[in-house]
Amino acid sequence: MPTIKTHASVAISEDARRILKAAYGKAIAHVPGKSEQWLMCVFDGDAPIYMGGNDSEPSALIEVSAFAQGEVPASAWQAMTEELTPVVAETLGIDPARIYISYSSTPNFGWNGSNF
Repeated sequence: MPTIKTHASVAISEDARRILKAAYGKAIAHVPGKSEQWLMCVFDGDAPIYMGGNDSEPSALIEVSAFAQGEVPASAWQAMTEELTPVVAETLGIDPARIYISYSSTPNFGWNGSNF
């Protein structure tokens, strides 16, 4: 049950959503046991984002969360950062230095009226 939320200070077009969704679907496979089959993607464009105290340049926050019974290896998150940063930067026109990617895993996840 992975989720990837994209918060960007720029508009996210339908074409950009398709490109990012495809990249996210591929990259989530770095997390053991995860695939695009259960991936939920949320896109929030034109969000006010201040980085370093200002909002003068485009910025983005990508939040990746996964249901996991144990710790997700740091190498999985590193591989995702390496794969996703250039795609987000190019697709949304954001300097990689203004893109944050946060990762979390949880042993508790609800779906279809109950928890795993």
